[in-house]
Amino acid sequence: MFAFQFAKLMIKKSFSYIGIFFLNILSLLPLSLLYPIAALGYYLVYYIFPYRKHIVRENLVNSFPEKSKSEIIWLEKKFFRYLCDLIVEILKMASISKSELQRRVKFTNLDQVERYFSEGKSVLACTGHYGNWELCMLALGTYLSAPEYVIYKPLNNQIFGNWFYKIRTRFGNHFISMRQTLRAIASTRNEATMFCFAGDQTPVGSEAHYWINFMNQSTPVLLGLEKIAMQTNRPVFYFSTRIIKRGYYEVDCIPLCLDPKSTQEYQITNMQFAFLENILKQEPAYWLWSHRRWKHKQHNAG
Repeated sequence: MFAFQFAKLMIKKSFSYIGIFFLNILSLLPLSLLYPIAALGYYLVYYIFPYRKHIVRENLVNSFPEKSKSEIIWLEKKFFRYLCDLIVEILKMASISKSELQRRVKFTNLDQVERYFSEGKSVLACTGHYGNWELCMLALGTYLSAPEYVIYKPLNNQIFGNWFYKIRTRFGNHFISMRQTLRAIASTRNEATMFCFAGDQTPVGSEAHYWINFMNQSTPVLLGLEKIAMQTNRPVFYFSTRIIKRGYYEVDCIPLCLDPKSTQEYQITNMQFAFLENILKQEPAYWLWSHRRWKHKQHNAG
């Protein structure tokens, strides 16, 4: 039995390393050649081998009850087209140069953050899984004068997780697992830093303590950003992404709360999600609708 399990593990590891080898080779192609692959991928995942199509449809219908069936299907197709573009853009991160990265991702109003850094102060940042958040976080580290720490949830596949970690940190960014956040903040308390949070992740059932009405649905949310902001009084900025054209992004650095200790409980969290909801209502196709964001129901919480 042990020999069988060991052999199974070795086969799984071998396939992982082979997959990574081919992904690295593909990454060397320019995006002009990767986008046709994405177009083919769209037809595969939408028409031939549907990927979470029922989840996307359900999420869109519940989030936009005012839209007709034809409008929902149009949004659904636009999302899947962008999802395939997103995949090849993330793949390209393995080999993209710093100059190309900065050409594709521009930031506005970063001077507001840099003023804090010049005074030796730290800030907090939040965003959502909107647009190419991975590419934008990679690019952000090339613009900031202080270290950027991105809070993330490690992948279950350790081999792919290690590969992806190397890609994400190519230009000096630091990635910290969610459970190590407080330790990382404590260890860097004497230096100017930016800690970045993707606040729209789904908490595990046992951590679903606070619920809001988000996109017409009762939604459990994480409170880590708000708790840290109120404990440290570090100003909070929202990074709002806009898709300029295929493969090009502009990210606006917007003050969300500059004096967290003056706020009421849940106020920062509510502001964060109100901001994201406004973005989704204006241009919804670029959010991660395939994520099972509403898998927990409030009557099951706790």
